[in-house]
Amino acid sequence: MAAAPMIELWRGGRLESFHAGHAVVCGPGGTLVEAWGDPAAVIYPRSSCKMLQALPLVESGAAEKAGLTDAQLALACASHQGAAIHTGAVATWLKDLGLGEADLRCGAHWPYDLAARDGLIKTDSTPCQLHNNCSGKHAGFLTLNRHLKGGAEYVEVDHPVQRAVRAATEEVAGETSAGFGIDGCSAPNFALTVGALARAMAFFAGARDGGSVRERAAHRLAHAMAAHPEMVAGEGRACTNLMRAMGGRVAVKTGAEAVFVGILPEKKLGIALKIVDGGTRAAEAAITALLVRLGVLDGGHPVVAQYLGGPLKNWRGLVTGELRLAAGFC
Repeated sequence: MAAAPMIELWRGGRLESFHAGHAVVCGPGGTLVEAWGDPAAVIYPRSSCKMLQALPLVESGAAEKAGLTDAQLALACASHQGAAIHTGAVATWLKDLGLGEADLRCGAHWPYDLAARDGLIKTDSTPCQLHNNCSGKHAGFLTLNRHLKGGAEYVEVDHPVQRAVRAATEEVAGETSAGFGIDGCSAPNFALTVGALARAMAFFAGARDGGSVRERAAHRLAHAMAAHPEMVAGEGRACTNLMRAMGGRVAVKTGAEAVFVGILPEKKLGIALKIVDGGTRAAEAAITALLVRLGVLDGGHPVVAQYLGGPLKNWRGLVTGELRLAAGFC
């Protein structure tokens, strides 16, 4: 099946561009509720699957043994801005493990947070691995690694940490991964169909605090994300803005190349979507539309206009166009 048109850009009364993709909504037991495009399309979930990557951290008992807080678990699922709130928390976490920045294997990049970036520039400093948007996930890997007594190269695909991640991913998604690619942070990213990724999110949505060990772990991770949106992304980011708008009732997570997932515990629904051209603006618009459609985001909330339907303006403040839903989507 072909990708379905989802988001359109209109300018001067004319359709200028459109974005097509695949989106799936799954319910209890992984049942298919709705789909657009091809649920069998194989994708890399990229950072949208960080709660799956963090699942062994919690269900193994490593998180409890290390005394991790819900804010730290949200950070383990984060693609953060590299703001002081994030880098400080990761530095403290590593120190509590008896480790340091050099033990990370995510690499360094400039922080996305402007204040943090400007602070480095003004002091003629360079970024370190703490600034990497995945440093919280890697702190989680190191915590699990200490528990498993694995070697230092925890990002290698045959390392016990990554074997645990792959097993949890395949079991929760109900699908054998088609393979893996290396993500921007050097960790393997296991390919799944969009439908399987949505099934995994539905598992998180339906997980009970009083259920099995895995259910309790999934429940805690999803609720940690929803309760600490500032740790999952940061100021001005879609994940943080959308979760704040829904008042801690829903967890959402973006991934590079226009992947987005949603965990809706009250509805016991999971969402996964992929925009095939990799356009972030379209992924943000599409997840916003799905959240409104499923009744967990008020269509009149200002955040909806921010990502979908509001006027697009140029640098002078002139209205130049708008993003619209394509016919047949939502």
